[in-house]
Amino acid sequence: MPTATITSKGQVTIPKKIRDELGLKPGDILNFEMEAVNTLVVTAKKKDYKEAYGMLYRENQKPKSDEEINEGIVEYLKEKYKR
Repeated sequence: MPTATITSKGQVTIPKKIRDELGLKPGDILNFEMEAVNTLVVTAKKKDYKEAYGMLYRENQKPKSDEEINEGIVEYLKEKYKR
């Protein structure tokens, strides 16, 4: 059974095996619930695509076509990985 130690600031590192099994990534949310004395249940709340709806909305901005989005991705990757 994987274990973790609480730091002086109350922080805990989730063991890699557990992070991998749950598919946890930075920014994911964990819920903590006391089930009984000395029993803590931790569940991962995975982000739903619906939560992102409207995040990129800009007033007066024309929607991009699939082709424009793909071109933008290609340009971004070229710039990021240029040699």
